[in-house]
Amino acid sequence: MAATLEPTVDPGDVGLDAARLGRLDRLFTGYVDRGQLAGWQVALARGGHLAHVASAGHRDREQGAPVTGDPGTGETVWRIYSMTKPITSALALMLWEEGLFELKDPVARFLPEFAEQRVWRSGTATAPSLEPVTEPMLLWHLLTHTSGLTYGFMHAHPVDAMYRAAGFDTATPRTDDLAAQCAALARLPLVFQPGSEWNYSMSIDVLGRVIEVVTGQTLDEAMRTRVLEPLGMHDTGFQVPTDQAHRLATIYTAPTGSGGTDRDSLVALGGVTRSVLAPPTALLGGGGLVSTTTDYLRFAEMLRGRGQLDGTRLLSPRTVDFATRNHLPGGVDLTEFGRPLFSETTYDGVGFGLLGSVTIDPVKAKVPASVGDFGWGGAASTFFWVDPVEDLVCVFMTQLLPSGSLPLRSQLKQMVHQALID
Repeated sequence: MAATLEPTVDPGDVGLDAARLGRLDRLFTGYVDRGQLAGWQVALARGGHLAHVASAGHRDREQGAPVTGDPGTGETVWRIYSMTKPITSALALMLWEEGLFELKDPVARFLPEFAEQRVWRSGTATAPSLEPVTEPMLLWHLLTHTSGLTYGFMHAHPVDAMYRAAGFDTATPRTDDLAAQCAALARLPLVFQPGSEWNYSMSIDVLGRVIEVVTGQTLDEAMRTRVLEPLGMHDTGFQVPTDQAHRLATIYTAPTGSGGTDRDSLVALGGVTRSVLAPPTALLGGGGLVSTTTDYLRFAEMLRGRGQLDGTRLLSPRTVDFATRNHLPGGVDLTEFGRPLFSETTYDGVGFGLLGSVTIDPVKAKVPASVGDFGWGGAASTFFWVDPVEDLVCVFMTQLLPSGSLPLRSQLKQMVHQALID
């Protein structure tokens, strides 16, 4: 696939109805017209051919700067937040293929500070009652978010509050490096015994530190040399160069209760947006990257190609097949095994693999999908998925916090599936 956002095939040639794709464009443009989104961009490919590209609105509404898709003149750069996770996880699986670790290896083998962890039992955030772990945290637990770690922004458990008190909160972020952050995490209790439940968490940030230890490289260097450069993802990284700052999309939020129903309801988060212009203190493999639609499409196409893109192989086909199966015990969905808290996916009919969510029952999910399609999203409402059954890849970019503000992801799947006619 060429590194461009110009369609390479007519939609009808790959079983997509162009008129029906117009419904997708009109639906999402309506969000811009009503002031609920500043701007958006979508790319849809089938069989490795880019069939549909569309965008509307602005990357910076206050400056009147439109969303752009031309790599030659400066394609829009988006903060992808948790869509960093599949890239970090793919890098980890590449190292697994080299035999640098096994999925059942204890995390403490690489990060000794995790050897003496404790698990929440009862009490309060300031006076917790803890118990020893009955099973050590494994690398498999990190990849599948069954580690017992959490996020401070959950506001659902006393351990979440302990995270916030330790500086693991978007409002009061820690300013130390990844090694120090992982050491601090290891001193906090786990929400549950490793492997006993699923909980969205900082697991992939810890995995990023494991990558640094086994490679002897910083996470950004390991990612750049092993994933980003081989795939030609030249606009993806942990920082936007200052001479490219004009390409960066502004992040917006809709105040609680406004519903984003008018133009005045969207608030530009200038400080959050500009934070990626400086080098990060911690290279967070769970949410630190910026990227473009073109770049992320190339990563997703590598996964659709079962580890290969344009003659460059990163992963074995068997590894991709293994990683995109549902790894939750007993083959259950997130409703049965996960905590009903925030996540970048729905719970009903959705399992979890080593690279993100996996659809196991579209009827239960109430969203059109193929059994076995997989993907993930980011906090600013970005989203991608790969559908091996339909041989399809979709990447959607926007910048709206939080990601549940609008039903963008379910509607995107709905609009893509209704346009499939073969």
